[in-house]
Amino acid sequence: MTRFMTFWLLTAALLTALPSARAQQPAKIPRIGFMSVGSQALIGARIEAFKQGLRERGYVEGKNIAIEWRFAEGKFERQNEFAAEFVRLQVDAIVTTGARDTRAAKRATNKIPIIMGQDSDPVANGFIASLAHPGGNITGLSTLAPELSGKRMELLKEVVPQLTRVIVLGSASEPGYVETLKEVEQAAKALHVQVRIVEVTATKDIEAAFKQIDNERAGAILQLNGGVFSAGRKQLVSLAAKSRLPMMHTQSEYVDASGLMCYGVNFADLFRRAATYVDKILKGTKPADLPVEQPIKFEFVVNLKTAKQIGLTIPPNVLVRADRVIR
Repeated sequence: MTRFMTFWLLTAALLTALPSARAQQPAKIPRIGFMSVGSQALIGARIEAFKQGLRERGYVEGKNIAIEWRFAEGKFERQNEFAAEFVRLQVDAIVTTGARDTRAAKRATNKIPIIMGQDSDPVANGFIASLAHPGGNITGLSTLAPELSGKRMELLKEVVPQLTRVIVLGSASEPGYVETLKEVEQAAKALHVQVRIVEVTATKDIEAAFKQIDNERAGAILQLNGGVFSAGRKQLVSLAAKSRLPMMHTQSEYVDASGLMCYGVNFADLFRRAATYVDKILKGTKPADLPVEQPIKFEFVVNLKTAKQIGLTIPPNVLVRADRVIR
């Protein structure tokens, strides 16, 4: 009898301990893939904003979430490699930083959720069915890139009132190029400004483009979006200063690198908000059920050091509207 009772007491003790042992097993840490065609240094502010957004939702890298960081450093061919690697790693979601990244991720998988940190026109680029109902495995944020180009032209005209001819520096291979160029030409026509398009197909062609610009007798340069420019931003702003031509950029990173000025989306805010998509997807929401959001914060940044270097005076009525001035 004593042996029988001892057996059942030990059995009961073991059964009682099992749930506790299960509870002590570490939970699976979600893994996110983050890919960019640029460099880590170039988009540092966006990365920090993304991490901040994650922290606001209770995620700390290395503690309860793992992030696989991949940067192509301007080598576009690496994007397919990164996307394929994320599929092999079976990440829980992929965060992209532009249309080239998203296209590579889309080719690699139709199952893993893809979160666009930014995209100029995700419907036209074929990533989603509509902003309200994305469908498929892709969602995220849009930048309204074509619509902002007209505003950039208007600001450029205000800064250079005598402007009659402007160089539009763009890359035809860039997603959304045709729509953006159309917006620029409409704005230029309304402002009685002639447009001369100079295309750059690769970062190595930037210097040759400026040799062509020197022969155009233009009064300013308007830069369009493009990975080729992001990869060569230091060379781009250096050549613009050397030409002594006022140049309107698309993002604040160019102005921080001594570019003259920019008007556009506050990308740090977009990437902070991208963390919200990560949180919802990790909690079970499908990308198809998450509407694509548009920007709510914009920024106009002016570099007065560069203005002085090229002999340009920014009109006070324009300068007072700047969100940030580098002196």
